[in-house]
Amino acid sequence: MLVSYPGNGDARDDVYGVTPLVTGDAVVLDLRPAGFATRAAALAIDAILQIIALIALGVLVSWIGRNLDPAITAAVSLAGTVLVLVGYPTVFETVSRGRSLGKMALGLRVVGTDGSPERFRQALGRALASFVEIWMTTGVIALITSMINRDGRRVGDFVAGTMVVEERAGRRHEENVPMPPQLAGWATGVELSRLSPETVAAARQYVLRYGELAEHTRHEMGVRLANAVASQISPPPPPGVTPPYFLAAVLAERRRRHEAAAAQQAGHPRNGYGAQPHQWGPGNPYS
Repeated sequence: MLVSYPGNGDARDDVYGVTPLVTGDAVVLDLRPAGFATRAAALAIDAILQIIALIALGVLVSWIGRNLDPAITAAVSLAGTVLVLVGYPTVFETVSRGRSLGKMALGLRVVGTDGSPERFRQALGRALASFVEIWMTTGVIALITSMINRDGRRVGDFVAGTMVVEERAGRRHEENVPMPPQLAGWATGVELSRLSPETVAAARQYVLRYGELAEHTRHEMGVRLANAVASQISPPPPPGVTPPYFLAAVLAERRRRHEAAAAQQAGHPRNGYGAQPHQWGPGNPYS
């Protein structure tokens, strides 16, 4: 059974729209542009790896080129260079959904400006642009472009419609969500096994940053998230419960169960939701 909140005619639209809900709306909630220094370090790692590959390619071509026509040798060398400078970042970022080896090392990821995973055409656009703004100009164009825009985007990001974000930022700033006291009884009987990590992450960021959102965003996003969560749990919340309270109850109960299971395995059983830092207070956004 799905919960239908005001402002959303059919919860089923959100059931099949969980991915865009998480990836699109999460731009407002949890995507933090990577810092300039971090991006530069990731780029340096990738550049060093590519330079090593180019050196190895040069040695190989020189060795096998002794018995080949010079034109063929030049063609092989050119193809190998394109493969290293354009093919590597394109294929690697497409397969890994926005992460090169350098970005993996520093916890960064390329996403679309709407928060969606990086696609092949976007990875290709960034790689082609990097040939000019990074390799042909020793990074000067990329440096200047990244420093004059708020999100640190380089030319390739503008061409592809992407940005680089800190993938680990959410983990560093994670806080506990307190249980709304009036929903504690209902929450203990909720089935949460179908609740996806992506939906949980989006709901957590919405609740924790509730006070930072504009009122119309609170309402629209809260309704969509509440219906997405309601489609993955049972039973539904009591009548009249607003999205922020509903989401907070689900998150707090999920955390309590995880902590209880961990404590049980460690031989230290525990119950309850832990210390409540303050009374839950997002209020009713529709009043």
